[in-house]
Amino acid sequence: MPQMPEYPTALGASTPDKITLLGVDLAEDVMGEVGFGELAFWLATQRRPSPGETRVFEAVLAALADHGFTPTAITARLTYLSAPDSVQGALAAGLLGGGSRFLGVTEDAGRFLHEVLRATQLPLDAAGWDALALKTVRAQREAGKFVPGLGHHVHKQGDPRTPRLFQIAREEDCFGPHLELFAAIGRVHPQVLGKTLPLNGAGVCGAALADLGLPMELLRGFALLARTAGLIGQLAEELRHPLANQIFLSVDQNNVSVPPDPAGGTDG
Repeated sequence: MPQMPEYPTALGASTPDKITLLGVDLAEDVMGEVGFGELAFWLATQRRPSPGETRVFEAVLAALADHGFTPTAITARLTYLSAPDSVQGALAAGLLGGGSRFLGVTEDAGRFLHEVLRATQLPLDAAGWDALALKTVRAQREAGKFVPGLGHHVHKQGDPRTPRLFQIAREEDCFGPHLELFAAIGRVHPQVLGKTLPLNGAGVCGAALADLGLPMELLRGFALLARTAGLIGQLAEELRHPLANQIFLSVDQNNVSVPPDPAGGTDG
């Protein structure tokens, strides 16, 4: 008789009378005992986080859950207007908009800081972190690239999420090298750029997630996990106080017909 294939997993598995998740009984040891943020961390790392790690992780989720009428929120509302029978479509549409300008900065900043740290010996004091940050910002400027997580289109004078997450990470002894480097970039970048830009919330979230040891490849996934809650909130508000049709009609009734552009809108 041929041997049956095996598909090993440390995640969910079921028998007729029991569900096991992460090596423990789902009904008895997880439900009502483990918060959703803690569980999400546990699922991704397959190790149970400490209370301090959970607090920092959940602070990141809260920071990224919703930020007003961003493209992701508007897209979700408009998709729900078009297909009210498809809540999953509206949520998916909003999540698909998480990229390099919105939400994706969390991953970009975490990866960027991680690559810098991989290529150097960790500094021993604040002066060493500032020197490394100065070198990093100069290298980005010389390459004609932006520093991920630096600057914000609304919070010009400072993103309120950033100092709060720094504070929480310090309180929980989770302020690691990624946050150290990010904070140093905030201190020294005016010397290179000639202006002061805020360290944005998405960037500090990426640094915090990297310091928690979460997989670099999944950092955007955690931002999307947080934004899923925000999009559910957007759709719930759309049910109570509809705005999507007003947005649609504003565009539809104010479009202006123009002749075709033979150049296709390009320079060449």
